[in-house]
Amino acid sequence: MERVYERCCGLDVHKERVVACVRTPGPRRSRGQVRTFGTTTSELLRLCDWLSENEVTHVAMESTGVYWKPVFNILEGVCEVLLVNAQHIKAVPGRKTDVKDCEWIAELLEHGLLKPSFIPPEPIRDLRDLTRYRKTLIRERASEVNRIQKLLESANIKLASVATDVVGASGRAMLKALISGQLDPQHVANLAKGTLRAKRGHLVEALTGRFRDHHAFMIRQMLTHVEELEQRITECSARIEACMSPFALERSLLETIPGVGRITAEALIAEMGVDMTRFPDSAHFASWAGLCPGNNESGGKRRAARVRKGNLWLKTALVEAALAAKKQPNTYFAALGRRLGGRRGAKRATIAVAHAIGVAAWHILAGAQPYRELGPRHFDNLASDRLRRLYVRRLRELGFNVALEPAA
Repeated sequence: MERVYERCCGLDVHKERVVACVRTPGPRRSRGQVRTFGTTTSELLRLCDWLSENEVTHVAMESTGVYWKPVFNILEGVCEVLLVNAQHIKAVPGRKTDVKDCEWIAELLEHGLLKPSFIPPEPIRDLRDLTRYRKTLIRERASEVNRIQKLLESANIKLASVATDVVGASGRAMLKALISGQLDPQHVANLAKGTLRAKRGHLVEALTGRFRDHHAFMIRQMLTHVEELEQRITECSARIEACMSPFALERSLLETIPGVGRITAEALIAEMGVDMTRFPDSAHFASWAGLCPGNNESGGKRRAARVRKGNLWLKTALVEAALAAKKQPNTYFAALGRRLGGRRGAKRATIAVAHAIGVAAWHILAGAQPYRELGPRHFDNLASDRLRRLYVRRLRELGFNVALEPAA
């Protein structure tokens, strides 16, 4: 088999040690040189020096948890580092030792049989950590709000049945009044603000319950936690805004897509980057994102197949954008959702809209141009003859004689 890389190295990375196999031209090329290093910075620098002595140009390693990150950070500027999907390497059984693993990785790399995973540059990686952490904080806040609602239900307080947000301005004022010992429903209901004041009669009924000191203590703790999370979310958003300054143009272009807001645009940039040359075309990007249709064909018969696994954070952001875009009636994405939802179901239609938004995002970043709306009648123009036959047939089934004349 042809040798693609003359000087390469395979790494088997673990938490406390790294086993390396270097393959260079010479009599020992059949097995290569194998050494073991630690994972501390000094040990990784020794590994880097050893690779430089052997003039290694390419290094490959598996994406094992987060243990690959220190190794990647040290070797990133020294040689080309390939982070490889473990499923692409484990296809051959019987290699169960660290030495055999690194030798097998080096041999595959030598012949060019490994495909590297997408690793964005350092500014995008930092932005990715921030957006993912903010998303985690938002989920924690939602969980804490749900706990408050459950505790209110145990106290026979039906505030969530009247107020949309129990920790909004009105809800928070009422909760603090209950915590302070004010249990008069009429007085607490008068704390409502804005449009909620029109529901004070319903609030009096909802606030009549069995609120005890136990509930006051629990809600005080939960409400304090919610406020702390909101403060951390605000600080994290400010940090993200500072890191987004080099990508302000790309964010503004992504915000032109229906259903994509500021937070979603920041998540898309953090997950997919702004350099679309890493993906050959939009189809490859959709496959990497885990939104392309699966393939399951045997004997000429196609079976139902799920979408493949991909970047979970990116897929979540695109699905959230798809759910928002389907609610905007005069858009292409809403028409696509209606077209597929009737015969394929709402969930499959949402994935299809998310796929379309991802493809649009790839073209927008690749061409540096805003989103161009195709309109809700896009599919009608593509299949006008079939649509006309459908409506004529339906009218005839309802008992009408139909004769169509072209409009002037």
